[in-house]
Amino acid sequence: MTTVTDRPKGTSPRSISGLLPFLRPYRLQIGLALLFLVMAAVSTLAFPLALRSLIDGGLVSTDKGESVMALRNHFFALFGVAVALGVFSAARFYTVSWLGERVTADIRNAVYSHVLRQSPQFFETTQTGEVLSRLSADTTLVQTVVGSSLSMGLRNAVMGIGALGILIWTNPYVMLQVLGALVLIVMPSMYFGRKVRKLSRASQDRIADSSAIAAEVLNAIPVVQSYAAEDKEAARFDLSTNNGFKTAVTRSKARAILVAFIIIATSAGLLWGLYQGTQAVMQGTMTAGHLGQTVVYIIILASAFAVLGETYGDLLRAAGATERLMELLDTNSPIQSPKDPALAGVSVAGSAIKFEAIEFNYPSRPLQTALTKFSLDVKAGETVALVGPSGAGKSTVFQLLLRFYDPKTGSIKLDGVETSTLNLQDLRSRIGIVPQDAVIFSTSALENIRYGKPEASDDEVKAAAKAAFADEFIAKLPEGYDTFLGERGVRLSGGQRQRISIARAMLKNPPLLLLDEATSALDSESERMVQAALESAMKDRTTLVIAHRLATIQQADRIIVLDHGLIAEQGTHAELVAKGGLYARLAELQFGL
Repeated sequence: MTTVTDRPKGTSPRSISGLLPFLRPYRLQIGLALLFLVMAAVSTLAFPLALRSLIDGGLVSTDKGESVMALRNHFFALFGVAVALGVFSAARFYTVSWLGERVTADIRNAVYSHVLRQSPQFFETTQTGEVLSRLSADTTLVQTVVGSSLSMGLRNAVMGIGALGILIWTNPYVMLQVLGALVLIVMPSMYFGRKVRKLSRASQDRIADSSAIAAEVLNAIPVVQSYAAEDKEAARFDLSTNNGFKTAVTRSKARAILVAFIIIATSAGLLWGLYQGTQAVMQGTMTAGHLGQTVVYIIILASAFAVLGETYGDLLRAAGATERLMELLDTNSPIQSPKDPALAGVSVAGSAIKFEAIEFNYPSRPLQTALTKFSLDVKAGETVALVGPSGAGKSTVFQLLLRFYDPKTGSIKLDGVETSTLNLQDLRSRIGIVPQDAVIFSTSALENIRYGKPEASDDEVKAAAKAAFADEFIAKLPEGYDTFLGERGVRLSGGQRQRISIARAMLKNPPLLLLDEATSALDSESERMVQAALESAMKDRTTLVIAHRLATIQQADRIIVLDHGLIAEQGTHAELVAKGGLYARLAELQFGL
């Protein structure tokens, strides 16, 4: 799989056009925005015509009475133009702002939802901070363009084209010369534009680097502080932000040159046209009102080109941001639910599991085999423990069973059905897991436990907490079950977090339970209580247990000893101790046998 970090450069990047699928659902709003935009532009273009009538019809008249009445009518006309401009501009602003907010929210939701469905393989090569940067900084740029810059650019394009058309119509000879000069401006603008676009993409990448560093360090702040590494990490972040600053300065220089060139070159051409107009008035071939109208149209045209220069720069920045967002959306997980998923029944005694000749290595470590010729048949309701040294492949068994990865060869069956043919949600809904590092979300104790069964009642949640021996300490929290536990459960001890995690799995009540060092963070007294709760939870369900502390798995129906991805031994605790193999050596180290 090609991830966002290793995508080859120069592979047909999708730029602003990548936003089209997010804009299509809002055709009506876009149509209204365009209507209001055109009407606002037309109102602006009508102003010089009203001004010409005022000068030629109201000021030049020789009769004072007629002049006063004419002036009054002309000023009413000018006021009417101003009212129309205000109303249409306000309507355009509201509609476009709504579009910007809505489209940005849709993009954030789409990207976040897509990332949530990526396999762990994606996160082996993509930092969380990188994803967060795209969700925040990149979508903010897109919001700026859709909700402001694009509208301003279109409005000024309409006004510029309108003003240019009227100037050519009223001053054909002079303005055709100016138009020729304006065409020559486009070529160097395109050259600078490509450079700004590349630099904009690079600038966003540097921002993402800083976000990745910050996310990593803030999630490990106790370790950073315990090693007195605050200055080191601050310096690393400072270096990253300075790299981003240098890239942004380079981008700004290129964009400044682009804007300056457009404004100066455009102004030079328009001033030439204005000079020709003043000469025509002096020669009597043009009226003062006509010249005034021409001056205003030239100002409108010049300001339109200036705004278009700025907008072009914004569009180039947004193009880089959109590319990064589309890369995330284009990244497909290799683990997908089949189009026609199979159905598997659930036994009242738990789920049966069968691993057949599994060969597997992690995609990020292609030369290191995690499991070799791994075959294991677990009966429904059986408790099987996996033991062995670190890196033996114990956690890999769990990851394959949850279908975070697919094996290179071999098959895994759950209740007689291959897991690769099951719907992912259906497969994982049958499995409850208590990980070694308990995950606590930034919400209340009640909602943390309810995560295992969102529709559970408060009474069901509390019953699960009691079964996991978590009720007592939760009741003593400031607001009981409604107490906010802090980010990653910082307000709880390790043992308390683990019991919350166990209660969550017990509330889910799955036919298959996976315990990954579930009591590793508990003291002796808590371990005894939780072990009793786990033994109760294991009844009438299949349980796989990963354990380094052999005292917790002596009563398992079978113990599988893994070593370098191979099954080295299997049997009961007594049988394996009697064999005098790897398990016996591990037991001797722990029990002094």
